Amino acid sequence: MKKNHLIKVLVSLLTFVGAPTSTLAGSEDLVVEGAWARASIGTSRPGAAYMTIRNTGDTPVTIVGLATPIALMSEIHETRTNAEGVSSMSSAGEITIEPGQNVALEPGGLHAMLMRLQAPMQEGESFPLTLKFDNGSTVEIVVPILGIAARGPSE
Repeated sequence: MKKNHLIKVLVSLLTFVGAPTSTLAGSEDLVVEGAWARASIGTSRPGAAYMTIRNTGDTPVTIVGLATPIALMSEIHETRTNAEGVSSMSSAGEITIEPGQNVALEPGGLHAMLMRLQAPMQEGESFPLTLKFDNGSTVEIVVPILGIAARGPSE
């Protein structure tokens, strides 16, 4: 129980009340919008986070990793459905966003997979998530946790 309390304290220190869900992403060229996550049932199953990442600059940017204190492993996964209707998830690897384009991390497609959760993701709370780019830069956003049945940030 002390471990869960420590994680909650750490997350509270790293987040701030009233954080916008549209965040200027480290430079004037990256914008992260509509970040959200669903509440989890305990810590035995992975969590997921969703958002849209927009490149308003002149050069491509490549996401090479993710990090958050609430999960020991984080990476972008992709859900795929085969001809028989069977869905599976796998690592999407690096994601390049061309100038003027965006990448949507959303249910049923690309998403931030949060594995080996260190504390339950509870509705009404939030957590920091760091996006790592190939040029060495990082962008930290705050991800609000919605209800377990949420389908998007407007719910």
